[in-house]
Amino acid sequence: MASPRAKLVGIMALFALPIVASTLAYHFFRPERATNHGELIAPPPAFPDAVMRRADGGAFRFTELKGGWVLVASDAGACPETCIAKLTLMRQVRLALGREAGRVTRVFVSDDSRPVAAETAAPFEGTRFVSPPLGLALPPVPLNDRAHFYLADPNGNVMMRWPAGIEAKKVLQDLKRLLKASQIG
Repeated sequence: MASPRAKLVGIMALFALPIVASTLAYHFFRPERATNHGELIAPPPAFPDAVMRRADGGAFRFTELKGGWVLVASDAGACPETCIAKLTLMRQVRLALGREAGRVTRVFVSDDSRPVAAETAAPFEGTRFVSPPLGLALPPVPLNDRAHFYLADPNGNVMMRWPAGIEAKKVLQDLKRLLKASQIG
């Protein structure tokens, strides 16, 4: 039979064990800091309210898209190979979202004021192709940054960006997580 002192030490060890284990885990087994692949933009700037030009010649403002998530990429209106890759990635990500796809709008900005040719835009149905009117100087981001994709939240704030060469799977993981957690848009 164990002595009362041994029982007391055993009970104290039982209660101290979780504290010691959690301290060791905190110092030696730290989890990764972030699970997102994109870069969060803090503080999130609002989309510029500049009047853009649609492919059909009509006026376009990003405020029209408030209330939904907006994925934006920009490149030259002549749409070189990098442009096609960006448009393909945006289409693949949106299709892979499944039933959540309706919550995300894709916008492509031809930052050199040349509209994208209709035959180039045809395979990317559903993407809104816009360009600034001649003489309009675009703000540096997000409308003329060819090195990144941008995501705007339903309130119109640009809140995340990914490098242009990223895998579609990584963008999809971030978007799925955001859409699941979001109660708006």
